[in-house]
Amino acid sequence: MKKYFLLLSLVFIGFASCKKSAPAFNAAQQAATDDAAIQAYIAANKITATKDPSGLYYSIITPGTGAYPTVASTVDVNYTGSLLNGSVFAPTSNITNPLNSFIQGWQVGIPHINAGGTILLLIPSALGYGNSSPGGGIPVNSVLIFKINLLAFSN
Repeated sequence: MKKYFLLLSLVFIGFASCKKSAPAFNAAQQAATDDAAIQAYIAANKITATKDPSGLYYSIITPGTGAYPTVASTVDVNYTGSLLNGSVFAPTSNITNPLNSFIQGWQVGIPHINAGGTILLLIPSALGYGNSSPGGGIPVNSVLIFKINLLAFSN
């Protein structure tokens, strides 16, 4: 009986160790996928956008006036966040924080406008939450869309 128990245990351990692992994450492939999805979204919605060297796409709706914020600035913004499929994960909200405390896409995009300006950011997943989900209806590797109004900033 002990032999059968030992044999059964070994078989169980063998099957348990054969558990399939998740495929390796390929950042370059994800970047290409995100870029294609963003370009398709831009074309479908007839958006005029500029591609930043970081991979971020942005469209300045209203430039604003005065100086430009920097990553070291504290920004006061009103924003809405959504996914490419139109689902809104962040309804219109107001927040004041150092720009360097936000996702990288905001750090790259917001300095393109002045106080009083409005910008549309199309953020590839690598500049958002990447290969993880922060929850709140944002799946892993999500392209994020933010419409941001820069109300004010201070250095």
